[in-house]
Amino acid sequence: MTTLQAQAPAVRPRAVARTGLHAVLGANAAVVAVLFAQAGFGSNALILLGRLTGLYAALALAFQLLLVARLPWFDRRLGMDRLTAWHRATGISVLWLLVAHVVFVTTGYAQLASLPPLDELVHLATTVEGVLRAAVAVVLVLVVGGASARWARRRLAYETWHFIHLYAYLAVVLAFSHQVAAGTTFTSSPLATAYWWALWGAALAAVLVGRVGLPLWRNLRHRLRVAAVVPESDDVVSIHITGRDLDKLPARAGQFFLWRFLERGRWWQANPFSLSAAPDGRSLRLTAKALGEGSASLRSLEPGTRVFAEGPYGAFTALHRTRPNALLIAGGVGVTPVRALLEEIGGHAVVVYRVSERRDAVLLDELRELARAKGAVLHVVTGATADHAPDSQPLGARALGAAVPDVRERDVFVCGPGRMTEAVLASLRELGVPRRQVHAERFTLAR
Repeated sequence: MTTLQAQAPAVRPRAVARTGLHAVLGANAAVVAVLFAQAGFGSNALILLGRLTGLYAALALAFQLLLVARLPWFDRRLGMDRLTAWHRATGISVLWLLVAHVVFVTTGYAQLASLPPLDELVHLATTVEGVLRAAVAVVLVLVVGGASARWARRRLAYETWHFIHLYAYLAVVLAFSHQVAAGTTFTSSPLATAYWWALWGAALAAVLVGRVGLPLWRNLRHRLRVAAVVPESDDVVSIHITGRDLDKLPARAGQFFLWRFLERGRWWQANPFSLSAAPDGRSLRLTAKALGEGSASLRSLEPGTRVFAEGPYGAFTALHRTRPNALLIAGGVGVTPVRALLEEIGGHAVVVYRVSERRDAVLLDELRELARAKGAVLHVVTGATADHAPDSQPLGARALGAAVPDVRERDVFVCGPGRMTEAVLASLRELGVPRRQVHAERFTLAR
């Protein structure tokens, strides 16, 4: 068995990627401000504010495309969780900037024309080229934003939510066409025109490469198929995947794929699951619990079924190690990336596996064998949280400190249900574990 020894990088990969994104956004924000100033200032302050908010809405939309492009370099360093959170925050900014753009521009022109704002909006949409397309883009952004609200997201199937989200790309195209047709700053100089074409071109190219080109290339190259379907318990199943040249697939323990099993009635479903074993260059394995219709039906897969996989995704890997030893904390089916990580990770490891009952402990026999082979310590923590006093919670600061006295000297990897993860992170803060040593992904998609 091959293990990777931890060597802390001189500069943390996550910090490099985060700084790079901030630098790109900051530099473009400065360029937009300069181009806006060079285009000249009008006499109406509201129209001026409308132009400025529209430009920054366009910049934020382009930045959103970069965040969801799933470019491997950024994803391995930041993780889909963090990128998705930033995408959501940027989306809120886009929404408010677009609303401000519409309100300021309409009100400003209404003042000049001595018309009510609503009448002026209708007049602009019916007489000025590109304004009607912009209005449709704003409506589409509102629809996508509403579908992404927490209350709506919980009620929508992943495929439905994803389909609605595709309208965001139409909104981007319409917004850009509006900018070309009616944007004063866009046409103010050859430099401004070249800048906006380059910005939108780079953003769209990133999406096409990350979301279309790379997945197609990898699947054509590796030709994945189901090799075996192995029941692990009444409601848990492992799927073994084989293919060509898997040693050249840049997957690491702790990452996940979006799996599509290409059989009738299922090919359109994207099932996001983590690898439950470290990639060995010959096969991949995922382990899923029957939490929904998609995962429950995996047991009926036939060996030989073609597989289309998007990924690997996620920053829950040993790339972010900063200390020689590690503490791995898993909850429920979140044990799958932790089990894979234990197989790959170097140094001394302590594994804490939290389940309600021991019979719910997925892959427990494998964890025991791995822990024995690697000299790791395994703690299986059972029982209902409500049965414990607040100061004696199984994953509270006191319990973790007693089980792992040197926790502050270890990297800590946490994967499990949202509430458990939040509780563990709070315990680690109470114990004084440095933030740079704590690695957690909620795996919103990957469960």
